[in-house]
Amino acid sequence: MRVAVWYNNKDIRIEEQPMPKIGPHEILMRVEAAGICGTDVMEWYRIDRAPLVLGHEVAGEIVEVGVDVKGYKCGDRIMAAHHVSCNTCHYCLSGHETVCETLRQTNFDPGGFTEYIRLPAINVDRGVYRLPDNLSYEEATFVEPLACVYRGQRLVGLKPGQSVLILGSGISGLLHLKLAIALGAGPVITTDVSDYRLTAARRFGADAVFKADQCSPDLFKSFNSGRLADLVIICAGAPGVISQALSLVERGGTVLFFAAAAPDAKIALPVNDIFWRREVKLLSSYAGSRADHATALELIRTGRIDVAEMITDRISLDEIVTGFKLVVEAGKSLKVIIKP
Repeated sequence: MRVAVWYNNKDIRIEEQPMPKIGPHEILMRVEAAGICGTDVMEWYRIDRAPLVLGHEVAGEIVEVGVDVKGYKCGDRIMAAHHVSCNTCHYCLSGHETVCETLRQTNFDPGGFTEYIRLPAINVDRGVYRLPDNLSYEEATFVEPLACVYRGQRLVGLKPGQSVLILGSGISGLLHLKLAIALGAGPVITTDVSDYRLTAARRFGADAVFKADQCSPDLFKSFNSGRLADLVIICAGAPGVISQALSLVERGGTVLFFAAAAPDAKIALPVNDIFWRREVKLLSSYAGSRADHATALELIRTGRIDVAEMITDRISLDEIVTGFKLVVEAGKSLKVIIKP
């Protein structure tokens, strides 16, 4: 089978590998669509482990089922989660499934940017979701990223009527925008350095959009009845974005750290001002649990979150270098879908 092997963002080679052989509790899935995630292009995060087969936002059709697999059959349309938790450890039982050691060790074989993937038994048991007939494979690739977004907003306890500022209007920022609106938040305001992305944010329902370097406390207050943001979501890893977030969050508000920062990023905090006087909460969120995936799937299925309009590019496996270039450059592109 053909596999896209990543050596770096500019060197992704289409190579031949043997078709994965499945065990009695495993599934072989033909990949029909795979999204390129912003984390896929973070070279610093994985360059020391190259070569790799990346891709985790996947959907496809079951083409082979292990003899002991129950509940699935050939021809079923599914999406699958690449990381799954044990559901029995201290972290899982405390509601922190995404820092479970099992979740950190599970994955597809070989990865989503290929023609076929083997779903290990543990993924089959707790990381496969059957797709409704009205959901396309392309839309299903958004279940995983939306699950991550939903978990973040669930952890901060976003309530209707709360004001939200999203720093960064890439695909994760835009998903946060759509979800915050669906949950009744408002106003919801986004920032970015790109006019193209800000135009997309306005089209997707943002109450206002600001250029990243122009979003000051006074400007935000002018759009929010004289108050700063109840929730600031960091969806950009640019230098200075953390200090900007702290300057824009209201007393008693929350800053959600969602995007990865630069590998050497550190925070210098005025502790008394942030915590003692202003009661600001700092929270982080990584990945999504099984329940978050199920909720994300339902949000997309019912049309509460329209993801189809976010797809800007559909390319073949042979063109994957072009796809990575589109994501890295972040020009006039939002979501790139690979069609193996």
